[in-house]
Amino acid sequence: MIHRLEDVIALFDGLFLPTYRTRLVRGGDEPLYLPADAESPHHRVIFARGFFASALHEISHWCIAGARRRGLEDYGYWYLPDGRDAEQQRVFEAVEVAPQALESLFAAACGHPFHISVDNLGEVEVDREAFAARVSARAARYEREGLPRRAEAFRTALDAFYAEGASLDEAVAAGRARLAPQPA
Repeated sequence: MIHRLEDVIALFDGLFLPTYRTRLVRGGDEPLYLPADAESPHHRVIFARGFFASALHEISHWCIAGARRRGLEDYGYWYLPDGRDAEQQRVFEAVEVAPQALESLFAAACGHPFHISVDNLGEVEVDREAFAARVSARAARYEREGLPRRAEAFRTALDAFYAEGASLDEAVAAGRARLAPQPA
């Protein structure tokens, strides 16, 4: 299966540009979220170096962020690069479980490999298996309890396009149906 960045960008933008004024943008070395400002009327989810997995990961962060966080650069979080100490790594992993769980579900929906990321090349011992188990458990919980609304809409669009063979327009329409208010 071919995973073209243009397709995932078209799916994301088709769903969220009209409804949330948000675009998916291919970026440079580091991912970043930028809210709309004087330079751009759109919020921007910027993924790293044209990597498909980075796009899915950054989308997962956006799908979790609430309205207040989406008004802040990088959702108001400070990123700590490689070389975190043990406590910083523990905090990093705690906040990464949910987005990586969503990323794993997005990857499955489009038939793309998923690899957990502990994102630390420092000297701290990292238990990758334990982190992977937490991510897997969170993904299973999402499956049981339901995904956040935007995440479910995006996963629906991915599944329609990649698994069901729908056109981009049909896949976006399927995702938009998940965004529509549900009758009481």
